Amino acid sequence: MKRKREEEKSKANDSNSNGNGNGNGNSNNNMEIVWQTPANPPVKEDYIFRDGRFQVKNRWAGKTIVDLFAEEFKGRPYDYYVSAVKCGRIQVDGEMVPVSYTVKSSQKISHFLHRHEPPVMAWDVSVLQKEPDVLTVCKPPSVPVHPCGQYRKNTVVGILQAEHDLAPLFPVHRLDRLVSGLLILARNASKADLFRQQIEAGKVIKRYIARVNGVFPEGEQVVDVNINYNASAGRSTAESGDSLGDTPLKGKAACTKFTRISTNGTHSIVLCEPITGRTHQIRVHLQYTGYPIANDMLYLCEHVTHREGMSADRAAAYSHHSPPPVSSDKSESSSEDFSIDPMCTNCPNLAPKGYEGHEEGLWLHCVRYSGPGWTYECPYPDWATLSL
Repeated sequence: MKRKREEEKSKANDSNSNGNGNGNGNSNNNMEIVWQTPANPPVKEDYIFRDGRFQVKNRWAGKTIVDLFAEEFKGRPYDYYVSAVKCGRIQVDGEMVPVSYTVKSSQKISHFLHRHEPPVMAWDVSVLQKEPDVLTVCKPPSVPVHPCGQYRKNTVVGILQAEHDLAPLFPVHRLDRLVSGLLILARNASKADLFRQQIEAGKVIKRYIARVNGVFPEGEQVVDVNINYNASAGRSTAESGDSLGDTPLKGKAACTKFTRISTNGTHSIVLCEPITGRTHQIRVHLQYTGYPIANDMLYLCEHVTHREGMSADRAAAYSHHSPPPVSSDKSESSSEDFSIDPMCTNCPNLAPKGYEGHEEGLWLHCVRYSGPGWTYECPYPDWATLSL
């Protein structure tokens, strides 16, 4: 049975700063949420989240403290936020306030809570090359690259800091959470900026491999079709047609080159070279060709039923794979290993709600990035070998 890397639970401080500017002298009308990495470095002995911080949107001003949290953070019931304000777990400028308190601009709002971080599969983040300015690793599937959503420490950046004492790290490119393969991280800001300039100038060649359904056609296949990402649905769609027509295309221009490497008559291994970098570009362009990634339930069919409380990818993976046998060893899941918070809406479960399902990585793997004077590669995964 696959093990899961799960974060210990501890009281943490989510600090929300309702400022009156965005750092460049402009008014607060242009404010946006900005996530920062955890203030405390991850270490093996203390793998918890602490001190996440972001700026508050201007629309929060004028709401009561309870209504603000109930409307903006729907993961907990209204009564929880009432109790949290009354007992001081939610504070304004470091002080307790009544439940009727109205939030003003330029205030710091702190929420002290019991954080449950989603589990990830416990595959190693293997270091491929370690240079003075660059680190390359083989990213396992299911692990996000950097803190996002509910993930803080269960990330490639966090794991590398905790297990290899490698920090700071600046991801040069992104891989979807369920995608595996080569990940390049700069070890200083100037090197990261150099990579960014080369990518934006189109000087970097990116190569992935995918295992798709069917016998993919021979010869290079070029898909030059716009992609429109729907954030609420968590998926992209290909838009074909004339951008000058009566109905203008909403998506962004996207182009991917595909070349078949091998096939066994049921599946094909395809080399994928994205020219642009849109969300789920390779996945949706393969779907557009009629040869979707063979275990990508999000794009195997046109419509996917989402499970409540789960992301689209998580729902897709859960619906496609049977859960593993339940272990009789309670050491990985027993609530005896961590403290129980009587006010926590997730306790006594270790994983947060909606993350109890089993999942596997996509058959999509980054194998090579090359630019002016440099090339980095990653070994092929086991699924890239087709049985006849």
